[in-house]
Amino acid sequence: MAETETLPQTEAPSLEERIVEALKTVYDPEIPVDIYEMGLIYDIQLDDANNAHVLMTLTSPACPVAGTLPGEVEMKVAGVAGVESSKVELVWDPAWNPEMMSEAAKLELGFL
Repeated sequence: MAETETLPQTEAPSLEERIVEALKTVYDPEIPVDIYEMGLIYDIQLDDANNAHVLMTLTSPACPVAGTLPGEVEMKVAGVAGVESSKVELVWDPAWNPEMMSEAAKLELGFL
């Protein structure tokens, strides 16, 4: 009797991981790096009913997309399969600074 080889099972991405992937498709039009890698997303909270609450900031309160970017983020998160609803809360504390960027973002923008 021949032994059968079992392939490792790959886990499906969690809902939070799928939300992060959606956030990585959102860009500030002035910066060639997505908002997640920029460090603009502070927290993603999911309740038991899969309602998403995203805490985010902008690079500056005077950011030209301050009126539209949070709505775009809310729509992207709401469009993730499994998310019942989404709400984005724009916060200014702590204030964003370049140290919040991922290493990839810093490299892309010439900070490394």
